Amino acid sequence: MTTSDSGKRAPHLPSGAFETVLPREYSTVPAGVLEPGVLARMANEFFKLPESPVADQSATAVPALSTALTGVAEAAPTLGNEATASSLPGYAIPSEAELRALPVTMAAELSPVALPEIPGGVSATNFSVFPSFSFLDDIRPMFSYPNASPVAAALPMPAVKIPGETELRAFADSFSYTTAPQIPVTSTHLSAPQLSGEGPHLGALDQLASYAFLDEIRQLAPAGTVPAAELPRVTSAVLPGLNISSGPFDVQAIRRDFPILQERVHGKPLIWLDNAATTQKPQSVIDRLSEFYAHENSNIHRAAHELAARATDAYEAAREKVRRFINAGTVKEIIFVRGTTEAINLVAQSWGRQNIQKDDEIVITWLEHHANIVPWQMLCAEKGARLRVAPVDNSGQVILDEYQKLLGPRTRLVSFAQVSNALGTVTPAQEMIEMAHRYGAKVLLDGAQAVSHMRTDVPLFDCDFYVFSGHKMFGPTGIGVVYGKLDILENTQPWHGGGNMIQDVTFEKTTYQPPPGRFEAGTGNIADAVGLGAAIDYIERIGMPNISRYEHDLLLYATEALQRIPGLRLIGTAREKAGVLSLVLDGFRTEDVGAALNRQGIAVRAGHHCAQPILRRFGVESTVRPSLALYNTCEDVDALVAAIWNLKQGHTSL
Repeated sequence: MTTSDSGKRAPHLPSGAFETVLPREYSTVPAGVLEPGVLARMANEFFKLPESPVADQSATAVPALSTALTGVAEAAPTLGNEATASSLPGYAIPSEAELRALPVTMAAELSPVALPEIPGGVSATNFSVFPSFSFLDDIRPMFSYPNASPVAAALPMPAVKIPGETELRAFADSFSYTTAPQIPVTSTHLSAPQLSGEGPHLGALDQLASYAFLDEIRQLAPAGTVPAAELPRVTSAVLPGLNISSGPFDVQAIRRDFPILQERVHGKPLIWLDNAATTQKPQSVIDRLSEFYAHENSNIHRAAHELAARATDAYEAAREKVRRFINAGTVKEIIFVRGTTEAINLVAQSWGRQNIQKDDEIVITWLEHHANIVPWQMLCAEKGARLRVAPVDNSGQVILDEYQKLLGPRTRLVSFAQVSNALGTVTPAQEMIEMAHRYGAKVLLDGAQAVSHMRTDVPLFDCDFYVFSGHKMFGPTGIGVVYGKLDILENTQPWHGGGNMIQDVTFEKTTYQPPPGRFEAGTGNIADAVGLGAAIDYIERIGMPNISRYEHDLLLYATEALQRIPGLRLIGTAREKAGVLSLVLDGFRTEDVGAALNRQGIAVRAGHHCAQPILRRFGVESTVRPSLALYNTCEDVDALVAAIWNLKQGHTSL
């Protein structure tokens, strides 16, 4: 953990891909003032615009900019909650023509030291390399405590202060292009989105994720400010291939995307630490479901009317988003089901019944959820096959040597969790899959607890099946996915029969659709599939690498804090973990701990988590399970630790 000058504790954020900007509550710069590095970055971004047909007006651009900056500097002492555009003496926003002229006119005046974002400093030839206005994402963290000490800007221009919402929106609105010049996508700038193919048009800049800062500034505006119209957010339909964030990870901005986090429970702010059971939903997913039912609701595929076409397009677009999200080769490998439990049962009752014979063996591990145990027990009982279980060590990790001993010529299937729902253990999936394939076995990888925490790449894993649920990755309940290698699916008979999955039916014979249609009998969960697509859009806007790094550090912080409580025992301490902390407290029943936390507004799971065998391996029948997601904070962890401490000390009313 780190501390700011004001003594506030800041979370230990990962290094590398993050900008060196603390959240606003830990900044040493007063409200309304930009950090020097960010101001330099903003200057770089201003000057990225391609040369304009009006570049010959550069003689007037610099005086106009000077006038604007001078006006802001003179008015800086009065800027803040009371500042408005009309109160700024001589304040003027440069026009498009003036801004376009700046690169040619001011290149020589800007120091390479002041503008470290461009190697070698700024020149008239490298202003256009950035693919988005990603600097705008940095405005959010720049508002801090009014008593913090200011830091002077290190730029060769007058020190400026950033005006309020009205001025910022007026500046953004000044970019009104009548043409659509292309932005070259050639930058390796760290926080800019990496786009494949043709770059975005300037005319579509208001659709980029980096323009989301305008939504956040509304919350910082003075009372009485009239908010501007909502700006659209990026979706994969607008910018296909967007898979990392366009700015620093801002957990406070993310929290504002989840309306349920504003709830109060027993008079206390809700702290949601039950993410392994289900995750909360961002407003964008809620809105997408509402939009579907208001404008697209219909059954899909064969109707001859407009709403059927809209619903079909939305449903199949969601399938494509899933394909891209897990890096599958084709949408034919993506089957929609109700969730991970149904996904595993589908594989067991279709591929399994067709391929598992008497005396064959299915290998699982001690870590499994009941949904990855019971279907295989049922299949083994039906077929006369054997279920074999790989043990785990005292940390909760699979013992690979023992796992390998279970593999042999009779092994037909290996099925295991990528991340344990009860312990949070991340299994060595690639190694285990490779070992199973040496014996010709097929492998099902259960990704239910992994997809919201880490990147999923099914070709990299080389698994034969991959399954997960939408509700554990900020999507709706009642929707899940089976990925299967196409050659396997094409040679697998369906489990359910009925509408949609058929090509032709007579009383003598039925011909089935090719994958994935043959596995989607009846009316599917169309709206929630669309909602899952919206959840994928949301995750990709933030960036899975950013999520993984943030959650990793948060998990380390929580682990260290909980281990300091006398009498608290963590169940599952594997070196590689993701998002789950399972604990017991000496002298207290798990249900009593859960109830005490609930009185403090803290939601955790207390019970056996549908994973009784692994808990019994550690000598317990149930645990208290706090589990993390991208919107949780160090403050959430602190509240959890304080509540357990108080319970331990008998201060249950605090």
